[in-house]
Amino acid sequence: MRKHNGMRPQDVAILLKIISMNGQQWQLVSLSNSLHISISEISESLNRSLLANLIDYNKKLVNRQNFLEFLEHGVRYVFPQQPGSMVRGIPTAHSHPFMKKKILSEINYVWPSNNGSVMGLTIEPFYPKQVEAVEEDQTYYKLLALVDVIRVGKVREVKSAVDELKKEILSEPSY
Repeated sequence: MRKHNGMRPQDVAILLKIISMNGQQWQLVSLSNSLHISISEISESLNRSLLANLIDYNKKLVNRQNFLEFLEHGVRYVFPQQPGSMVRGIPTAHSHPFMKKKILSEINYVWPSNNGSVMGLTIEPFYPKQVEAVEEDQTYYKLLALVDVIRVGKVREVKSAVDELKKEILSEPSY
């Protein structure tokens, strides 16, 4: 059996993308294209997720309950985030349009992007080309933003994000 050297940030993003595909069949090449991550990086990520019991043996179906547990209780410790400087970018965390309806805040959080429309404190994306990938998939964007709420939010905000993630992740995919 291979040695597990720990999760990497893109592992979270890749598993969220598989969930956002709602049961659609996919190949490594299509996942690579939609995420703007190399096939070899995706393959290695899926191997790490298999060893962590976050994806099934065939590396096609996310073990949703395990993954949700990791997001709820582990992601803020494994991939902590301190908001950075004020930049223009794509809204994330409680600045995402979905969370903005639920949480009032004068502080915006953003992933840095020249195409961004909002000024806010920097939240580092899980991988360099994440902003490009979320522009093509609104469900994926929402899932990543909810995870960012867990990483930077206060107790009430985190509870709201976890409740929404439960709805999104534990709902049965339609095949």
